[in-house]
Amino acid sequence: MSAPNALFSETILLLGGAVVAAPIFKKLGLGTVLGYLAAGIVIGPVFHGITDGEQILGVAELGVVFLLFIIGLELKPSRLWQMRRDIFGLGTAQVVVTGLALTALAFLSGVLDWRGSIVAGFGLALSSTAFAMQILEGDGDVNTRYGQRSFSMLLFQDLAIVPLLALITVLDGSGKGSNAPLTDFAVAVGAVAAMVVAGRYLLTPLFQIIARTGAREAMIAAALFVVMGSASLMQLAGLSMAMGAFLSGVMLAESSYRHELEADIEPFRGVLLAIFFIAVGLSLQLDVLADNALFVIVAVPIVMAVKAIIIYGLCRISGSPHDDAIRIAFLLPQGGEFGFVLFTAAGVTGLMSTSTASLLVAIVTLSMALTPIGAALSKRLLNGDAQEELDEDFEGAGADVLMVGFSRFGQIAAQILLAGGRSVTVIDFSADRIRQASAFGFRIYFGDGARKDVLRSAGIDRAKIVLVCTQKKEITDKVVELVQADYPHTRLYVRSYDRIHSIELRNKGVDYELRETLESGLLFGRRTLEALGVSEVDAYEIGEDIRKRDEARLVLQASEGLQAGRDMLFSHPVRPEPLVKPKRAADPFEDDPLAGTADATADA
Repeated sequence: MSAPNALFSETILLLGGAVVAAPIFKKLGLGTVLGYLAAGIVIGPVFHGITDGEQILGVAELGVVFLLFIIGLELKPSRLWQMRRDIFGLGTAQVVVTGLALTALAFLSGVLDWRGSIVAGFGLALSSTAFAMQILEGDGDVNTRYGQRSFSMLLFQDLAIVPLLALITVLDGSGKGSNAPLTDFAVAVGAVAAMVVAGRYLLTPLFQIIARTGAREAMIAAALFVVMGSASLMQLAGLSMAMGAFLSGVMLAESSYRHELEADIEPFRGVLLAIFFIAVGLSLQLDVLADNALFVIVAVPIVMAVKAIIIYGLCRISGSPHDDAIRIAFLLPQGGEFGFVLFTAAGVTGLMSTSTASLLVAIVTLSMALTPIGAALSKRLLNGDAQEELDEDFEGAGADVLMVGFSRFGQIAAQILLAGGRSVTVIDFSADRIRQASAFGFRIYFGDGARKDVLRSAGIDRAKIVLVCTQKKEITDKVVELVQADYPHTRLYVRSYDRIHSIELRNKGVDYELRETLESGLLFGRRTLEALGVSEVDAYEIGEDIRKRDEARLVLQASEGLQAGRDMLFSHPVRPEPLVKPKRAADPFEDDPLAGTADATADA
């Protein structure tokens, strides 16, 4: 029997490493990314099971490409335009300020001259899109405000690779007197323009034609072709492959085939991204680390600390709250994949020695490995007192029913409406609740329903009924008062907190109110009676009688106070009257006075 070839054996090692490491590190709370890195280090530098890590890294980079394509599918062009200030403002500031600071440190270290220091400084200023986005995805934070700001900076860094590569040519002197950098820039701009035109006029018709054939495998092949083709085009233009995939995803974000494309690409993305992280571990040069252990031990934390401090400061200056700035700072302190490209190119041109380039690559790799740990530790620095916020994006909002608050009460009500074929626009002010709802396929808009501009953006002018399903009485009252003041002709259906709140809402003139526990309490009592032997019909009639008594009490309490209607309450079992006259008289029986106070009945 012949032995398996090298490619087959290496594939088994890579997949086996992923299968073993990911669950272990996930169970330990360290995250799958760190597990993949550890698997790569064990397979490669430790046991030398695979020696050509760089070649595998080149192939596995497709995982990053697919990741950016899927992110692009979730980001419509209009949303990308809204992010322009963060991309070109905050992103530019981060690259320039961090690059200059790290350039100064590299020059002061004495390892590099001023030209090599510039390349090292700006190369280390870039962060890892793969690591950062994987952490954001794993935590479900891609669509949070800090997640979007982080992504904006990463996106600009991808764009910055073109001028940085051109900078190497200028510093080397080989491009002196030529227009090579300008030509490269023009080619890059032309490639982006070509991608936009192709995405707008070619991609959707292409998928329409393939969809008509009904060939599932052709659809998958077309998706892979689009992703890899756009990535290759950007690479030829001097941009990153990830940038090309991202642009193609954005162009297809409004396509009706978006969800199908995402489902087709997702399996490839997951496997290849895992192999990418393993390949980073494979490429770690332990001998370089051993020979320069002291330098690396000092350099890695300094580089990460400088980047984190600068990113935190820039985020705070640009308006991010403390917690968001901390999260971003600890998410992006590592070196990036493009550092490998820059340092290798600098080594080839002679701006730095190949040994120095290898040392910088090792620093980048080690900083990547420390990122998941840093992201986890950052939670200790959070204040935790500020409510997490998402971006208020109301694109596509507007329906006959506007629901404010996606509480448990609202979730059940929404199911009834959706089952009845009614469209519902839901807004909620809890980032966690929106994140949880999105995992089940719900589209919930983030916003404070007690703000007029939010209600308008959510389509209240179009709504026939506003459902107020918020949990806190104070917030409910604010929403009710706002709607009644500015939209008096809109019907209001409101979830009330207790009896007192129900009376208050009725006095305000809402169209319908319902206590959150009334129906569940009635049904619960009926089912208990049935379990004790009471017929279903009798239990239902008893429940309806209680409902009528409760309504009558509310009417009395609204006019006479909470003490009114006490005689309608049952405080002991009701004895049905006998159908025949008893043979002897019953012992005298005196009802106990009704126990309870106004406070007790107010919650009923």
